[in-house]
Amino acid sequence: MSVANSSAREAPPWVSCHMIVLEVLSSTTGYFQKRHIDSPRLNAEHLLAHVLGRKRIDLYLEFERGLAESELAPLRELVRRRGSGEPLQHLLGTVEFCGRTFRCDKRALVPRPETEQLIELLISHCKSKIEHSRTIDVGTGSGVIALTLADEFPKVEIVGVDISEDALMLARENAERLGLVNRVRFLRSNLLESVQPGFDLIVANLPYVSTEDRQNLSREVLHDPKVALFGGARGDELVRQLITQAPSWLRPGGMLAMEIGISQSEALVAVLAEKNYRDIWTEKDYSGVIRFLFAKYG
Repeated sequence: MSVANSSAREAPPWVSCHMIVLEVLSSTTGYFQKRHIDSPRLNAEHLLAHVLGRKRIDLYLEFERGLAESELAPLRELVRRRGSGEPLQHLLGTVEFCGRTFRCDKRALVPRPETEQLIELLISHCKSKIEHSRTIDVGTGSGVIALTLADEFPKVEIVGVDISEDALMLARENAERLGLVNRVRFLRSNLLESVQPGFDLIVANLPYVSTEDRQNLSREVLHDPKVALFGGARGDELVRQLITQAPSWLRPGGMLAMEIGISQSEALVAVLAEKNYRDIWTEKDYSGVIRFLFAKYG
C-alpha cells in the first residue's frame, strides 16, 4: 500500500468524546485540507449538520455544544470516506439543483452547476417554446433536467430516457420525492431509439469525456458511473450520434439543446451545419468555456 493510500484511510484526528462543535469543525477542516478536498470547511459543516440532523446554518448557533460519542462515531466514518475522495453528495444522499433537493447516489452522475446553467438558458431564451411543448431529456440520469422543467412548466409533456436502469430507478425516486410522478415518464432507451418521434425540444447532457482522459479526472468524478462519464475515445461520439438521429424525432422548427465538453464546440457546430440544422448558436458557462449548443431543424 502506498503512503498516499494509507493516509487516505487514516481515521480523522479527533477521537475524544469531550469535543465541542467548533473544535470538530476546525480539526475536520484541517484533515480535509491535507487531503486536498475542495472547500474543506464547507464540507466539514455539511457532514456535521447531516449527522446532527440540523441545517448547516444552525451550527453557528451551537459552536460550544459538546458532542457525544454516538454523534462522533458516524461522523468519523463519513469524514474518512470524504477524505478518500468519495463525493460529498453521495455521503449526504442528496444534492441541491435549481433550488430543489434531489436524491443523489452512485447510480447516476452527480449533477453539476453547468447543467443548472443549461436549465437557466432554456428558461431565459426558450420559455415560449417549452411552455406547451413535447420535450425529451436524453441521458436523464437522476432526472434533474426533466423534473426541473416539469416543475417550471406545468403544461409541458416530458419524457426522460436513459440506457441505465439504475439511473432510471433513481430518477423515478426523485419524481416521487418532488410530487411529479404523473408529470414525467422515464423510459429505457439507447438515445432516441425506443421513443415515438414528434418532439419540440430535445435536451441532452450526454457523456462527453474521452476515455483517454480518465487519468486526468478527479477522485470525486471517478465515483460517477462510467456509462455516465465516457462518450468514447474522442468523447463526443454519443453527442454526434444524437445530432444525426434528432432530425427524425423533431417536429418542424424543433430545437436541440446540449451540454458538451471542453474544446468540442467547433467540431460539433460543423456537424450540425453539415446535417442541415439552422439557427445554430453556442453559450459559455460561468468559467468562460463554450459549454452549450443550441440548434433548430426544419
